[in-house]
Amino acid sequence: MTKLEFMQGNVACCEGALAAGCNFFGGYPITPSTEIAERMALKMPKTGGVFIQMEDEIASIGAVIGASWTGARAMTATSGPGFSLMMENLGYAVMTETPCVVVNIQRGGPSTGQPTMSAQGDMLQCRFGSHGDISTIALVPSTVQEMFDLTVKAFNLADRFRVPTFLMSDETIGHMREKISIPDSVEIIPRKEPKPGMLTYEAEEDMIPGFPTFGKGYRAHVTGLTHNERGYPDATNPELHEALVRRLVDKIESRRHEIADYDAVNPDAETVFITYGPSTRTVRQVLHDHPDEIIGHLNLRIVWPFPEDTLKLFTNAKTFIVPELNLGQMAREIQRHVTGQQVISMGRLGGTIHSPDELYAKVQEVA
Repeated sequence: MTKLEFMQGNVACCEGALAAGCNFFGGYPITPSTEIAERMALKMPKTGGVFIQMEDEIASIGAVIGASWTGARAMTATSGPGFSLMMENLGYAVMTETPCVVVNIQRGGPSTGQPTMSAQGDMLQCRFGSHGDISTIALVPSTVQEMFDLTVKAFNLADRFRVPTFLMSDETIGHMREKISIPDSVEIIPRKEPKPGMLTYEAEEDMIPGFPTFGKGYRAHVTGLTHNERGYPDATNPELHEALVRRLVDKIESRRHEIADYDAVNPDAETVFITYGPSTRTVRQVLHDHPDEIIGHLNLRIVWPFPEDTLKLFTNAKTFIVPELNLGQMAREIQRHVTGQQVISMGRLGGTIHSPDELYAKVQEVA
């Protein structure tokens, strides 16, 4: 059974988190994500969870990491300036393999920028923002329904891969209201428990160690330093460091096509739009308005790890057009993976999304 609701995107994110079993939220209010903290403050006491407002975003992500090690499904929400403050602790979460969910309702930057306007300027930051070599998982909703669905998926991916996952939304999707369907229950993928006799960071063929939750009798040492399989620091061992970091990266990158989530329309098209987030809505309107024209569309719901094989679905493609609310962050990634096709970046700043007429004019221009 499902129920239909008319709901704001940020609220749908909260409902998705609660459905997925989120029982800890640590955060600090920041526009345009504040509704998430407000809703969690209202709902957590009623569902047996814990809501805590920390003194800043650095403390917020620290609290989330700590809660995760006690077995909580833990989450925070922020926007650009707060996301920047979280970067050091997010690197710690990668190194310690701590599952958690970070929601970034993006706004115009740099600095405080445009607090009430939409942007997608943090897409490279969520991939490369922490120092060192890392790999992350980033989901991008384009509808209020996907705010619910992808929040659930983010928790499952975080627990499955023992990694922080990012829901990279924006002010447009976060603040719009749409009809959504909320199921009675959702699939919840539990964390893998350590096998008897295995060390804290001893991984099997899937490269993912079992999670030794505090309070369950496991002996675990947790450090952001380079560590051996016991979790003990061993920071001057070159071979150990390389093996550890390669495993942290490869456990994600080797499964990029398994993780991928996308829609592909008109694979025979010569001109193809590639979108994520709000631009997806505009391209769908273009296809609706021009049903007799063969215009391709690849909508990515997960952008990191980047699923480059999806580009090969469009066997006749000559031109990829990439409308996004930044100066071409994902267009650069797409350019890396094409051979012979033209990649046109339609980057946009200022807080407003592309119109259907703008996008269709570009189609006519390259035809």
